[in-house]
Amino acid sequence: MAKIAQTSIKYLIRAKFRADGMVEKPDVIGALFGQTEGLLGQDLDLRELQRTGRIGRIEVNITVVQGKATGTVTVPASLDGAETSLIAAAIETIDRVGPCNAKIMVEAVEDLRTTKRKYIIDRAKDLLSSLLTQVPETTVITDDLMQTVRSAEITEYMGLAAGPDTATAEEIVICEGRADVIMLLRHGVKNAIAVGGTSMPPQITKISKEHQVTVFLDGDRGGDLILKELKAIADIDFVARAPEGKEVEELTKKEIFTALRDKVPADQAHEIKPAQTTSYNRTQRPPVRREIRPRTQRPASPYQEKREQRPIQRRPETKFVAPKKQEIDSDTKDFFKKQLNELVGTRAASIFDHEKKFAGRVPVKELSKAIKQVQNPSFVVVDADADQDMVSAGESANVSYMLTTKKAVGTSRKIKILSIEDLK
Repeated sequence: MAKIAQTSIKYLIRAKFRADGMVEKPDVIGALFGQTEGLLGQDLDLRELQRTGRIGRIEVNITVVQGKATGTVTVPASLDGAETSLIAAAIETIDRVGPCNAKIMVEAVEDLRTTKRKYIIDRAKDLLSSLLTQVPETTVITDDLMQTVRSAEITEYMGLAAGPDTATAEEIVICEGRADVIMLLRHGVKNAIAVGGTSMPPQITKISKEHQVTVFLDGDRGGDLILKELKAIADIDFVARAPEGKEVEELTKKEIFTALRDKVPADQAHEIKPAQTTSYNRTQRPPVRREIRPRTQRPASPYQEKREQRPIQRRPETKFVAPKKQEIDSDTKDFFKKQLNELVGTRAASIFDHEKKFAGRVPVKELSKAIKQVQNPSFVVVDADADQDMVSAGESANVSYMLTTKKAVGTSRKIKILSIEDLK
C-alpha cells in the first residue's frame, strides 16, 4: 500500500469505538475497509484511496476493560473537506468489529492547516516583537555615528593632543589628558587641548598667551594640583570644574555643558576642601544667664479662677508614619526589573499591553502621543521623570502601571506610578 506524505495531509479524522467483547487491531482495520466498501462508489473506496496515497496509515489504539474493548481510530486524509466528511460519516455506519457488536463515533474532523496557521501567527508575533527590540532609535544611531566621527577627529597642536579647531579658535579649553579631549570631541567641543598630567609642558605658556584659556578640571584633588601648576606658568582666564568626585572623561553631555557654562574667573576659583565635621563640647560653652523678672501682681478675675480650675487638655502625640512603598506582585516586579535593565540610559519609553507583550518603544518626549496609538496599553516603563503630561495621557489610555527610572513627579488616582525604590 502507498503511504501518504506527511506534508500533504490536510485533514485528520478522529473517532472512538466500543465493542461488546475482545477485539484486536486487525479486526478494527478489517471492519473499516470491509463495511465501507461500495458505500460511496469506487472513487471514495478506502482501499483504493489508500492504494493511491490519498488516505494515510490508519492508527488504532485499543484498551480492554472487563472483557470489553474500547479505543480510538485516526485516519489522515489529503482529500478535500467534502470528501473527508463523507469518509468520516461512512465510518460511523460500522456496527460490528470482528465477532462482536460495536459502535464507532467520529469526534472531529480536524483541519491541520488551521493548527499550522495559528502556530505561524503566534510565532510571527514573537519574531516581530524581538525584531522591534533590536531596532535602535534613529536618534541613538545618529548620536553613536556622530560620536565615532568626532572621536576620529583628534589631532595635535604644538605636540599636544587637541581637537581640530584648537589652532584657529579664539578661546580654547585646557584639560588634563587625551581621554578628556576625546570625550569633549564626542559631544561637540572641538577646541580642547590636553596637558598630559600634572607636569606642565612648556608650550602651554605660549598657547595661553595666544588664546583665551578656560581650564576644565576634574572634581578631585588632582584637579587642584593642575590648577596650581597652570597658574604658575600660564595666563588663565576662566576655570570650570567637573562635579565633585567625578572626572571630565566620565561626564555626560549635559554635565559637560553645565560645567562650562558655570565657569568662573581664574582669580575666583577655589580648591576643593575635604569636608570637616564640627564637634561641640558642652563644657566649653559659656554659661547663659537668664534674668527672672517678677510677674505683675493683679487681682485674679473670676474668669481666671475658672480657667485655672479647668483641667489642661493635651493633644495626643502624632507619630510619624513613613509612606509605604507601592505593593506590586513578584511577577510584575520581575517584569519591571528586566525591562528597566534594557531601558536605562536610552532616554526612551517602552509600552506593553495587558498581557505584558511589547507594543513599542519611543523617545520620552513622544510618549504622550504614542501611547494614544497603542491598543490596550497597560504597562509603561520610562527612562525619565514621569511628568504630569505623561500621566494624563496614560490615564486617557487606561494604563495600569507606570514605572520611572528616576523619581515619580506626576500623581494619579487611576495609574500606579512606581519608582526604582518600589522594586527593591
